[in-house]
Amino acid sequence: MDYADLLLDAICIVDAEGRFVSASAACERIFGYTPAELVGLPMLDMVLEEDRERTRAAAKQVMQGGSQAHFENRYRRKDGQIVHIMWTATWSEADQVRVGVARDVTPLKQAQKRQAAVYAISEAAHASGDLQDLSARIHAIISTLMPAENFVVALHDADSDELSFAYHVDARHPAPASARLSADTFCGQAILGGREILLPPQADASTLLHHAADWDGKHSWLGVPLQSSKGTIGALVVKSYSDSQHYGENERELLQFVSTQVAHAIVRKRLFQRLEYMAQYDPLTGLANRVLFYERLRLALLSAAAGDSGLAVLYLDLNGFKSVNDTYGHALGDTLLKLVARRLRHSVRASSVVARFGGDEFVVLLEELRSPAHAASVAAAIRAGLAQPFEVDGQCLSLGTSIGIAVYPQDGESAEELLQRADQAMYAQKNEGRVQATPVFGAGRRR
Repeated sequence: MDYADLLLDAICIVDAEGRFVSASAACERIFGYTPAELVGLPMLDMVLEEDRERTRAAAKQVMQGGSQAHFENRYRRKDGQIVHIMWTATWSEADQVRVGVARDVTPLKQAQKRQAAVYAISEAAHASGDLQDLSARIHAIISTLMPAENFVVALHDADSDELSFAYHVDARHPAPASARLSADTFCGQAILGGREILLPPQADASTLLHHAADWDGKHSWLGVPLQSSKGTIGALVVKSYSDSQHYGENERELLQFVSTQVAHAIVRKRLFQRLEYMAQYDPLTGLANRVLFYERLRLALLSAAAGDSGLAVLYLDLNGFKSVNDTYGHALGDTLLKLVARRLRHSVRASSVVARFGGDEFVVLLEELRSPAHAASVAAAIRAGLAQPFEVDGQCLSLGTSIGIAVYPQDGESAEELLQRADQAMYAQKNEGRVQATPVFGAGRRR
């Protein structure tokens, strides 16, 4: 009996040219080749390309009479999977061979990578600016665990049943448009089924729900669902178009392990973005709120003070809106406010800031103002747009609009001064009891 064959570690003997002379039985478990298959093969050919140069240097040191203990490198198994090996090696001068003991430390390396990835994803959730940035950081983290040149974060909105792509990097295909969740794709199947889908090249996909449109049968595809406390929120997908890189059980387990942390990170980021949105935007109309408007106005004032361009603040009040609420109810009034907000956005440039200050009061910030006359023309366009009747729940409603204008710097040099002047001008117009053809400007600063 050859007691070496009973060892869990593999014993390999390699000649001076780097070819296997003999190998113990454990080599088949570690490398996937039988000892007979290994004899004559160049050991370096099995080493992962990125590790070959330092492996060659370590072998040279051993052959010069040294030894190696705890040297680590990576090998590609017969089935294409990558294994991490820790070597202890020495040189037999009499036999002109290297004798090495190989220990498979892949499970240890995977555990270390998993833990590092969990920490990194948690940090990314706090450091990222938005969901796109978070997804890009997660892509980089996943790439340290497995080949992930092609990486997709797909998210499912349960309310609309819509599948969208928060992040999509694919060498061959652009990001699909958002669409209703369907089992016609493997991504959809991973979400609907709530389980991982692993497809190596030439896999038999007939056991799945459908032969999906997003797989050509040639590349390697791995998708895992993103599970949160509220159910499946989406899926992580990696693809490999390389003949030498495909996914197996190791990659499936790794991606499934980190997917829980990824799901939690995405849920936290979505919640943070929602809270951030609520802090800056009016929930009814989607316009900027008072806080965000002040912030944008102060930034615009700094820019205007440093340059030659002016700016103006328009303060708007809807004439007759209270009677609409009293007559038709607040639900119809809210719908009317949404329509007003939409027309306001269409009446000004996309770069202009439109805000709702509460009730039926709106404020517009005009930057890079050429002259006060320009502000007046914008006010006239807004008034004309809002003068057109609104169709709301079968009712035809007409509103007048009072608009006050304050221009920087003649009507004020601070945000507070400009808003106060515009507000005063608006009320002066409103108190006249009619909508003037020419908007009322702020009275100007008293020096």
